[in-house]
Amino acid sequence: MNKKEILDFVQGRAERKELPTFGAGDTITVQYKIREGDKERIQSFQGVVLQRRGEGGTETFTVRKVSGNIGVERIFPVSSPFIEDISVNKRGAVRRARIFYFRELRGKKARIRERRYNAKKSE
Repeated sequence: MNKKEILDFVQGRAERKELPTFGAGDTITVQYKIREGDKERIQSFQGVVLQRRGEGGTETFTVRKVSGNIGVERIFPVSSPFIEDISVNKRGAVRRARIFYFRELRGKKARIRERRYNAKKSE
């Protein structure tokens, strides 16, 4: 077996959680476990998804939030066992897969339009 076959085999056997579909521009809350000594707690990180990259077991996503006028970005591996839950709070309408221009925006310019769906009225 070559390296690619071994890698595919290991990634196929890896346990994978069901995550909601989300992409760049969406506002999400990530609940993840923090270990401090022998104690464990769950902390939430809410922010805007800047990008998703990679595939399979190496896929990651970057989330950005502003905390006390300081921008904080965190990169999460999708297959991390420390991620407890991901909830999508708002779906954003952006035209790019990677919205790094969002880092320079402040105040009202940093708003992302909400994605609208054509929901038919039930009669």
